[in-house]
Amino acid sequence: MITLEGIVLKERSVGEQDKFVDVLTREKGIVEIAVKGAKRLSGRSGSSTQLFAYSRFCINLRREQFYLDSCEPIRIFYGLREELSRISLASYFADVLKYAINEDEDCGEVLRLMLNSLHFLEKGLRPEAMLKSIFELRLMSEIGFMPDIMGCQACGEPEPEELFFCLSDGGYFCTGCFGGDASDNYYKVRMPVLQAIRYIVLADWDRLFSFRVTDSVQKRLSAVSEAYLKTHLERGFKTLDFYKSVSGT
Repeated sequence: MITLEGIVLKERSVGEQDKFVDVLTREKGIVEIAVKGAKRLSGRSGSSTQLFAYSRFCINLRREQFYLDSCEPIRIFYGLREELSRISLASYFADVLKYAINEDEDCGEVLRLMLNSLHFLEKGLRPEAMLKSIFELRLMSEIGFMPDIMGCQACGEPEPEELFFCLSDGGYFCTGCFGGDASDNYYKVRMPVLQAIRYIVLADWDRLFSFRVTDSVQKRLSAVSEAYLKTHLERGFKTLDFYKSVSGT
């Protein structure tokens, strides 16, 4: 018997009574759990295996497949379903994690990022655009793609007024050193955007969600964070397209 705490990222029905759930866990990354008789589960047990439930799962391993023995909810995030934009943004987060995270990875910090992002999203405590940028840039940093944003790659200037941020390597050039073409691989941004990126990738967890930026800075930050994630994961996400269609972004 194995006990794991994790959040359900996807559920798939099998037959009339059973289902599989993909769960992001701290110790084992994303695991697939077979839930026999899922349609018959009720109350706390039933809610524990629904989408975006953060629960404690007791599971057995049989023939290389995890089977659910029992479970209990820790937090359900019911409020995500009150707004279409909230549940669609949460679905985008889940899709990214399912693609980026494998089984048997240590995912303590990634799980913490997801839980904190869903907390602020559910309660409406932070703008959705801000949460999206935090999730995208901090996740990339946690899985090995932290941008190199401490100084210009040529002269080391730490605070240029304007700069060209490179999506493929995460570094930047100040305008005086930039010698290339302003192609799709580079985003021209001003210093406040760079400061926001630095804060997101370097801040302690207890301060990560505590910064504010102007609407114009957030608009540019959103473009950079989304492009940076898509560049390094080398794909787009239909859930992102749907979120943008319902949110008008």
